[in-house]
Amino acid sequence: MSHYPQSGLFLPVSREDMRERGWVELDVILISGDAYVDHPSFGAALIGRLLESRGYRVGIIAQPDWRSASDFQRLGRPRLFFGITAGNTDSMIANYTANKKIRSDDEYAPGNRAGLRPDRAVIVYANRVREFFGAVPIVIGGIEASLRRLSHYDYWDDQVRRSILGDSRADILVYGMGERAVMEIARRLQEGAPAGQLDGIRGTAVIRRNIAAYGAAVILPSYEQTASDHRQFNRAFMLAAAQMNPASGKVLGQQQGHQWVVHFPPAMPLSRQEFDSLYELPYMYRWHPDYTEQGGVKSLETVQFSLTVTRGCCGECSFCSLSLHQGRIVQSRSAASVAREAERMAARPDFRGTITDVGGPTANLYGARCARWQQNRFCEGRKCLVPEKCERLDPGYAESLVLLRRLRKIPGVKHVFIGSGVRYDLLLADEAQEYLRELCRHHISGLLKIAPEHCANEVLRLMHKPDFQKYERFVRVFQAAAQAADKKIFLVNYFISSHPGCSLAETLKLALYLAKRKVRPEQIQDFIPSPMTLSTCMYYTGRDPRTGKPVCVARGAQERRQQRALIQYANPKNRALVLAALSQLGMEHTASKLFVRKPPPGGRPAFLPQQRRRRRR
Repeated sequence: MSHYPQSGLFLPVSREDMRERGWVELDVILISGDAYVDHPSFGAALIGRLLESRGYRVGIIAQPDWRSASDFQRLGRPRLFFGITAGNTDSMIANYTANKKIRSDDEYAPGNRAGLRPDRAVIVYANRVREFFGAVPIVIGGIEASLRRLSHYDYWDDQVRRSILGDSRADILVYGMGERAVMEIARRLQEGAPAGQLDGIRGTAVIRRNIAAYGAAVILPSYEQTASDHRQFNRAFMLAAAQMNPASGKVLGQQQGHQWVVHFPPAMPLSRQEFDSLYELPYMYRWHPDYTEQGGVKSLETVQFSLTVTRGCCGECSFCSLSLHQGRIVQSRSAASVAREAERMAARPDFRGTITDVGGPTANLYGARCARWQQNRFCEGRKCLVPEKCERLDPGYAESLVLLRRLRKIPGVKHVFIGSGVRYDLLLADEAQEYLRELCRHHISGLLKIAPEHCANEVLRLMHKPDFQKYERFVRVFQAAAQAADKKIFLVNYFISSHPGCSLAETLKLALYLAKRKVRPEQIQDFIPSPMTLSTCMYYTGRDPRTGKPVCVARGAQERRQQRALIQYANPKNRALVLAALSQLGMEHTASKLFVRKPPPGGRPAFLPQQRRRRRR
């Protein structure tokens, strides 16, 4: 393999780029549903730079026009494989709202332009590659492939679909973060292994004709069973979730038709040294220059001056796919590596002194550790954070403070902010108070993001979130810390509407709670049943997979609109929906608690003014 030093260069996107390097062919071509942004927050860039660092010649085809051949053939045929991803998000979520309406913009496309990635991008791209290049090895990965690796409920089709491996005709699927698996695939193909014999690679799944060769595999209910029987669907989910422990997970087998999806155990977590090295590769930290005249790529703006310091999440919220994608084990970079990245950031001419985020899935779990994690495993049947934090879990506040203090001392850095959300329940303990005080004093730009999600404990338990009393306690603790720091800091509260188990009655309870406290939330997320989450199982089957008990589900568009309207009761546009919901519940008398006064004769109703989102300074 010939290796070209890439410092100061984007990965090739054209034949001209290849000629500048003296390359006739590429080893690996990555196809992405996102625009090419050379930043470690973008999966294609991270994997591309990792492969490049090991001597592979890598090119990127970003957002190809799937209706013609020219974009796919732009870089020729790779020597080893095509790697295909939908991008940083599932293409259906990128293209459609929670109410299945076509989105008018796409932050991962140049100029926010919608329509540059197809629905089910992985399937479309892979089939086009197969059409144009025949038997070339195809590796699929990223969030879309990862969460559709087994049979899964698809909200947009409103039915169970088979593994994406079958529809894409790919040779192998990489799930999770993928670095170890991709490097192993590249190594084996480099050594001459046939694409149809890439077996036993952790963090991957393949399709084979039988399961007998894989020993004592855990057999899941088949695709056909999960598509026709709700109980079998939930059983398949629970069996698969039980094998996500890296150190003890077994091979899974799921039959679909006359073939088997063979799902190998999760990849082992990266060592700290390996994790550090990923973020010290020669990224450009910019979108590709081709996009500048088109208005750039908006999704870069929120991460351009941020630092990713952790991966993995031990929270296991029911509606979140992180624990089944990144894993439950929290990994943290070394403070030295983070500081080196911050120093490089501070030396950039476009840096204005503010590091916008030092975070990851959960900002206040940097340095978190557990003895089980050090063995590449976690507790079976026991949760890390709910109903209470496990006594074995050290949240890592001492290490977090050392990192934050070190970053503040870097020349050229004026502010170091935490932009990611925090687990507020972890900030109630005595051991967290020094961290919280320092957070308020130095690291909040005016807004702190937290996610209470709801106020009804029966709903929160289904969400796998802490009881609401902890949120109320945190508000008091936070206000005291902010006052002690003499700072005007506000909480941004995130809520979810229409989550399984939440009826209009529970939503009204939340609306009345908010109205009593004069909170007018803007940060509302309509629940989207994304593939491979516990909440999606509840939505599809109407039962909690853990207990088998029935769960109420808001399926109709009208009820979903009513739930959102109740939470955003102060918006004048929602009055009719709110009144309809109150009438349906027989709770018309509560309207006076949501509306300030009766509408004047012949005029529009008066509402409490909406809370305006405060701009960051």
